[in-house]
Amino acid sequence: MTARDVSWRRARAIAAGAGALPPVRASLDHALGLVLADGLSAPVALPPADTAAMDGFAVRGPGPWRVVGALRAGQARTAVIEPGEAVEIATGAAVPPATEAVLRYEDAGCSARGEITGRPEPGRHIRRTGGDVPAGQSLVTAGTRLTALMLGLAASAGLDEVLIRPRPRIAVTITGAEVRASGLPSAFVTRDALGPAMTGLAGALGGHVVRVRHAGDGEQRLAGVLADDDVDVHVVTGGSSAGPADLLHKVLAGTGAEFLVDGVRCRPGHPQLLAAFPDGRRVVGLPGNPFAAVAGLITLLAPLLTALSGAASAPEATVRPPAGTPRRPGCTVLVPVRRDERGGLRLLPPSSPASLRTVAHASHLLAVDDSDEAVLIALPTGLVS
Repeated sequence: MTARDVSWRRARAIAAGAGALPPVRASLDHALGLVLADGLSAPVALPPADTAAMDGFAVRGPGPWRVVGALRAGQARTAVIEPGEAVEIATGAAVPPATEAVLRYEDAGCSARGEITGRPEPGRHIRRTGGDVPAGQSLVTAGTRLTALMLGLAASAGLDEVLIRPRPRIAVTITGAEVRASGLPSAFVTRDALGPAMTGLAGALGGHVVRVRHAGDGEQRLAGVLADDDVDVHVVTGGSSAGPADLLHKVLAGTGAEFLVDGVRCRPGHPQLLAAFPDGRRVVGLPGNPFAAVAGLITLLAPLLTALSGAASAPEATVRPPAGTPRRPGCTVLVPVRRDERGGLRLLPPSSPASLRTVAHASHLLAVDDSDEAVLIALPTGLVS
């Protein structure tokens, strides 16, 4: 059943209801930023053997000690050392059996007979088997977006592959015969402000834009674009309202798509929609006005991509709106704000739905409704942090 003219919060909840994409296996060097479909556990203990935590001497019994060998990391351990014996050892090397302590070079002396002297604490500077991670212990839980250091942890445990949710593939279609990808704007030409921004915006939200196309105002052209089934999400800018050139509703109705959201009670961005094809692909219809499209992106595309990628939804950050924040009864107003160094919020100058001038310099959007608390949403920058 189509949810028409729904509240902003309800629209986000519907978008977040999409199921995650099927998992696939990926090598560690192709898993950065992707979401784990299954948790990672240590297949072996870390460290897998008792190892030296410092450069020095593995010793047994009271000193002085006679040096009977040397070990470097990666070398097989020597035989059991006897009381009064020492083996020179490097950090990370497996200590010989029966080692009682590692005496650091800095704490070691040398007797007149060439023996090692010192007073090590029992068990000192030995990393015991499983002391960092016991075998079978969880390393990273399912639903976590993998960072570089998490991948390093997985590698240190001996893992080569992980089971992840693939990044949702997105095709962006810009409608409007007057919208051009290059050249100066004029009375008859509007420059495409959304196409160049969508790759970075969608990427920052967890998606991967595979192409950006301009479809003009042709019904057949739009239908052909939406027939492409090699993507998970189609994002269409423009065409989602009810004007003579707004064809998205008609085209989707002819494909058997189900309208999940058709209109959201927010400003800007009311004429946005979410639809689902029978094969599971989603269509997000954004307003053609750039600021309104950003509002739609935050409302529908952001929670949709989170759901498809299998990531856990972050809890909403709520704040008290600054004095003078605009409101509209029965409607959510999306207000560009900028967070200062002390964490305070500064309202930015009002902006029309057609302009990116203000929102391009905002750090957040403030979703303000009739309540005393507003939802604070960080704007995706597309920058690598």
